[in-house]
Amino acid sequence: MDTFEKMENSQEKKITGAELIAIGFEEGKAIGMVLDIIETHFSGVSVDKIQTALINFLKDPEEYMDSEVFGDLSKEFLFKEENATIDLRETPLDYRVYGAEGIEEGALKQINTAMRLPVAKAGALMPDAHQGYGLPIGGVLATENAVIPYAVGVDIGCRMCMTIYDFPEDTLETRKEDLKKMLKLNTAFGRKTMKKPKDDEVLANPLFKEIKVIKDLKERAAAQIGSSGGGNHFVEFGVTEILDPNNEWGIAPGKYLAVLSHSGSRGFGANIARYYTKLAMEKCQLPKEARHLAWLDLNTEEGMEYWLAMNLAGDYASACHHHIHERMAVGLRAKPLAMIENHHNFAWKEKDAQGNEIIVHRKGATPAGKGVLGIIPGSMTAPGFIVRGKGDENSVNSASHGAGRCMSRTAAKNNLNATEVIQYLRDHGVEVIGSGLDEAPMAYKNIEQVMAAQSDLVEVIGKFLPKIVRMCGDEKFKEVD
Repeated sequence: MDTFEKMENSQEKKITGAELIAIGFEEGKAIGMVLDIIETHFSGVSVDKIQTALINFLKDPEEYMDSEVFGDLSKEFLFKEENATIDLRETPLDYRVYGAEGIEEGALKQINTAMRLPVAKAGALMPDAHQGYGLPIGGVLATENAVIPYAVGVDIGCRMCMTIYDFPEDTLETRKEDLKKMLKLNTAFGRKTMKKPKDDEVLANPLFKEIKVIKDLKERAAAQIGSSGGGNHFVEFGVTEILDPNNEWGIAPGKYLAVLSHSGSRGFGANIARYYTKLAMEKCQLPKEARHLAWLDLNTEEGMEYWLAMNLAGDYASACHHHIHERMAVGLRAKPLAMIENHHNFAWKEKDAQGNEIIVHRKGATPAGKGVLGIIPGSMTAPGFIVRGKGDENSVNSASHGAGRCMSRTAAKNNLNATEVIQYLRDHGVEVIGSGLDEAPMAYKNIEQVMAAQSDLVEVIGKFLPKIVRMCGDEKFKEVD
């Protein structure tokens, strides 16, 4: 019943939330909705008649789906019933922790929660791990037919990309000013974009017309292509040393000039992540400690949409790096000997040891299947490593994506001294263009210890040492001239 006869000359009495609970409504959103309905539609109606109508509603909310007055309340009841809180496993599945002595308690709690998800199949924690949202940074989680937007992360498809040139390492000294100028003119970070962004075939992907959330982001994606994010994203010149004579590129062992970049899918990927995370949390109601691990079933339209959007964001991130490296190649007037690229903050369809398909989320972790190549950076003053995966099943074929933080951004800003950090950089022969204390080398774990903790996961085939570093940062280091 949607309408009531108004009682003439009646004295109005308001129904309280306590009275609504007494007739069968649960405390929460529904109470507020009922009170709004009463105030909007039933002013002057007797309390008895209102209570009778509400009791009839509670007997069969589905009958009121098309009601002009009770329709939204009906959907709230049915939606809540359909999406009741999903129980977690009582105990987490077994998983391996690499470099456990250097991992904070918050990250361990987060991977424990992830391994209690009913869709979880396997997992691991990398030695660079630290606390994040949902899945910890450095967390690996394999699921069955489910994708978790926040286990992928906000910066979808963030990656490392390196190009190696047949120039000797002393090029960093003989052409220092030229290289610094190239970085300043051909990179943009944070909110800045390239003055003349190049077009790219990735922007012609039909998904920009077929999925609304992606369509709405195309203009922003086109404006930001070829630029890099803030925080720990960088483009840098340095020295690559090839150690393995049997490397995949046929490069003779020795030292070479190289460009290394780190960035992701910019605002495009971030907005995709936020949209589908919100959608997942509406569809998949989990206990409070696990709510950021809400998933989308890949058999649903929403799940497949996110999967397509995630892959497009990964392609977009790759295109951004290629634009950067193309600009550097033009500046150097040389063709690179090799390009190496690997990514994290992504989900892959892979097979487990029994041949079953699993969805492997690597948030701040990188693929390290048998023979898979990758780059694991250190810090501004520490070496990065070119690696070849060993395909270790205990790590779900994964390795760390970097050194990992040992100091939060806030702690770094509050505790580090800019003058001392600048001197530290000078002592290591590193020049930094536009960064902040939150990215100081001291804010990161010891990369050598991180690599030692994952020696079963990857083999080292080369090293990279930064020399001229371009970053964003929310405050500026004094440039070293």
